[in-house]
Amino acid sequence: MPTRTVVVGSASGLHARPAALFVAAAAKQPVQVTIRTGDKKPVPARSMLSVLSLGAKKGTEVTLEAVDGDGAQAAVDALADLLERDLDADDA
Repeated sequence: MPTRTVVVGSASGLHARPAALFVAAAAKQPVQVTIRTGDKKPVPARSMLSVLSLGAKKGTEVTLEAVDGDGAQAAVDALADLLERDLDADDA
């Protein structure tokens, strides 16, 4: 299972616009991806309510994990790259 841990880069964390952009990107991936903070239970990256429930703020470490399959590593990498950016910025 491809896994990657990254630090949330958005000024508002995974809330509102950044969470919506992340969930939309996760929904486009060819495999299921989960996201978690610390030792908490992973939640589906495609679920807005689940992502918001993480309470991830700027600087929070989150771990992404995808089920094995075609495009799994690329899906994790794409979502990780997205999370590291400041999605609150106008050019996001």
